[in-house]
Amino acid sequence: MDALARARDWLAQDPDPETRSELEALLMQGNRSEIERWFTGDLQFGTAGLRGPLGCGPLRMNRMVVARAAAGLAQFLLEQSPSPRVVIGYDARHKSCEFARETAGVMQGAGVDTLLLPNALPTPVLAFAVRYLAADGGMMVTASHNPAGDNGYKVYLGDGTQIANPADELIAEHMARVPRVDLLARNTDYTVLGNDVFDAYLDAICETVAPAIQQIHVAYTPMHGVGGAPFLTAAARCGFTEVAVEASQANPDPDFPTLPFPNPEEPGAMDRVFGLAEQVAADIVLAHDPDADRLAVAARHHGEVRLLTGDELGCLLAVALLERGMTGTFASSIVSGTLLGAVAARSGQPWVRTLTGFKWIGKVEELAFGYEEALGYCVRPDVVRDKDGISAALLVLSFANELRAQSRTLIDVLEDLAREFGVFATKQLSIRLDTSAQVKALLSDFAATPPGSIAGAQVTRLRDLSRPDTDLPATAGIALELGPTASVTIRPSGTEPKLKCYLEVRGPIGDDLTVGQARAQAQLDLIETELRALLLGSSQSHEAR
Repeated sequence: MDALARARDWLAQDPDPETRSELEALLMQGNRSEIERWFTGDLQFGTAGLRGPLGCGPLRMNRMVVARAAAGLAQFLLEQSPSPRVVIGYDARHKSCEFARETAGVMQGAGVDTLLLPNALPTPVLAFAVRYLAADGGMMVTASHNPAGDNGYKVYLGDGTQIANPADELIAEHMARVPRVDLLARNTDYTVLGNDVFDAYLDAICETVAPAIQQIHVAYTPMHGVGGAPFLTAAARCGFTEVAVEASQANPDPDFPTLPFPNPEEPGAMDRVFGLAEQVAADIVLAHDPDADRLAVAARHHGEVRLLTGDELGCLLAVALLERGMTGTFASSIVSGTLLGAVAARSGQPWVRTLTGFKWIGKVEELAFGYEEALGYCVRPDVVRDKDGISAALLVLSFANELRAQSRTLIDVLEDLAREFGVFATKQLSIRLDTSAQVKALLSDFAATPPGSIAGAQVTRLRDLSRPDTDLPATAGIALELGPTASVTIRPSGTEPKLKCYLEVRGPIGDDLTVGQARAQAQLDLIETELRALLLGSSQSHEAR
């Protein structure tokens, strides 16, 4: 079926007046290029589900795509159990509630016992609810930190972890076999849950830390997302009742009016909460992304507020847990820094590396703590076996508060780690392109003709991650070792047309900590500059061909 015929068939089935009107306009205008753009192919399962721009057609997020995904997951669950149960959550993005209710109706109609969370809540609450309610699966309608025009669909299995291969492929196969969305049985007799699940989640995460007498000043932003009220409630229960909130970003708003990209990793995203931090002389600055599964932290040290990298915060959280007697396996992704291994080994705990994403970290046996440098932290895998920005924030507040009683800061702890283990400096570089196909081609070209050296450091090993290793499944990407002191890992983003590069420089501090840190940072900056030029040169060469 060509794109035009598929668009007409789509129009005959679409239950949403808004996307029907959009498609009718395209057909009436004879806008062939837009029709081919959105009706050639299908939105594919990526990072644990679907994610894409809102609008009509199989390559965007809409009720038709959501209904097909719900039907596919329902059939998958029915193959696993004769009477499966699923729980559904949603955030405050455009269409999230509608997509959640569409999902609930289709799944209940397919014979799945369907439970719907009562209102817009953080993703970690849904991940908690799957195990708490003994469900066989879970669905969270969210696009996490994507731009305002996107939405998505994250899928969990009964163990509370995000789906991975082969479950994602099996669900996709069931989706492809759905003949017509308008013929799917729908049943609105699903269960809308009360607040007891959310209350149980709060009870569980508040056990992460001991009640405290607050000694630190805190500034916070939920970035127009759903994390605000849940976090403030949890923080108050743990003794942190005085939290200054950035008023312009305090309430959920799907348009994210103060943020071009509602992602605390983006330059400038935290400018407003940094301004608030200066007004209230905050010792700790916290930011959640819109679904509150990620956490960014800045700490004041010698009067200056410094944003911590994801790797720095990951190691600080590990130190805090180990000091509290945590035992088990500590885990991080292959694109995260390697200091966690030394921190865990010092306390006699094992450390493992996984592929990128919590669909892999969450499945680590005897997991005690897991993180990835993209601001995702799992500090209570017994409660949420996924990244959880709220429980992580509680641990940050508790740890910083304890340090304040000793006239110390989080930065002091990082400096102690550098003195003990050496400098581990990390940085991320992203190359944004127009399409995922361009990203794939650029990665392939670079892997085929890698440089002999980068920033004066010899490339001593290149590992093609698409070829299975003894300890890791195959994945798209390459890893380069630059002698014994530096490494670069390059992979395509799972949600956007970007090539993401993760850099690390390791080395002794020498006689002076500041000098050692500056030396490592300078080397890191040189690697970033040269790698950017190499990749952009390859990209332009590929486009010219």
